[in-house]
Amino acid sequence: MTQRSTQPRAVSHCAALRFGVLGLGLAVAVLGGCAAQKKTKAQAFPWATVKSVRPVLPSIIAPSPDTTVSDFLPEFELEAPPPPSPLAEIQSMPQRPRVAAAPPEPSSTARPEPPQIAPQLTAQEAAAAEQQTNVSLSIAERNIAASQGKSLNPTQSDLASKVRSFVTEAREAAHSGDWTRASNAAKKAQVLSEELARSL
Repeated sequence: MTQRSTQPRAVSHCAALRFGVLGLGLAVAVLGGCAAQKKTKAQAFPWATVKSVRPVLPSIIAPSPDTTVSDFLPEFELEAPPPPSPLAEIQSMPQRPRVAAAPPEPSSTARPEPPQIAPQLTAQEAAAAEQQTNVSLSIAERNIAASQGKSLNPTQSDLASKVRSFVTEAREAAHSGDWTRASNAAKKAQVLSEELARSL
């Protein structure tokens, strides 16, 4: 009883496959349309009705013997300016009046120095700035003198050049009475000269 035959199962499987193929064919026939059905064609244009589409021409009125063709044409008046005379000179702007050039001022070779804005110092602050400037300048000049006669590499010679430039600037500022600028330049010269002295 526990044995079952495999033959009915194979038959049922085969029958299901046949029904599937048959259903697929039927679906294609229904969805695709019937091959025997006649396809509709585009309708031909009825050329016989074309004559009713033609425009109707207006009836021609016979002109009277005293009318001319110019009576039927619209009147256009062209207002064109007369052409310019070839002898006329065209001037776009009036001529400039001639003015004698001003004589050049005698120029000096040295440019005037731009004005410096310096803070106002009290007498005590000015004396302290003057003393600081003198101390910084003496240190910078001593360090520059120590580097004289020695062979300097490019960095050292650049430092020496900057120190000399700041010393000159400090002396010019002190000469003009600008002790703040003189003190700042002298301090820069002192710091750079000490760096130069350490590198020797």
